[in-house]
Amino acid sequence: MKVLVDLNVLLDVIQKREPHYTASAAVLSNIARGKIGGAVPGHALTTIYYLVSRFAHRESANEAIDWILGDFEVVGESRDIMLRARSLPMEDFEDAVVAAAAEAIHCDWVVTRNVRDFGASPVSAITPKELVELLTAG
Repeated sequence: MKVLVDLNVLLDVIQKREPHYTASAAVLSNIARGKIGGAVPGHALTTIYYLVSRFAHRESANEAIDWILGDFEVVGESRDIMLRARSLPMEDFEDAVVAAAAEAIHCDWVVTRNVRDFGASPVSAITPKELVELLTAG
């Protein structure tokens, strides 16, 4: 199984946002242990770096980026992905880019807390809690 992790799930863990932290951390742990394949959209890295360096410091931002680079495939947002995102009937362009990136690398799921925003996605969306339950059952 391969999943593309949306930015909100990464931020749940980095910022220890409750009540979402536990399920999101479990997803990332399964990726880090190699139980499932994980990917992130490239734009998530720049956003994380900006937020962590602004609200903590550059060293913490670099550590966060290195952690992600060590455990995740990074999907570059190419012209083709952007064109595909523009063709999707989704309200939010950033969500469409995430969906197109997941499609491009043949992910089984987009893991996000905003599942309803991915109704028109070519790759189905699942919450971190739902994915953890699926992994536990299987």
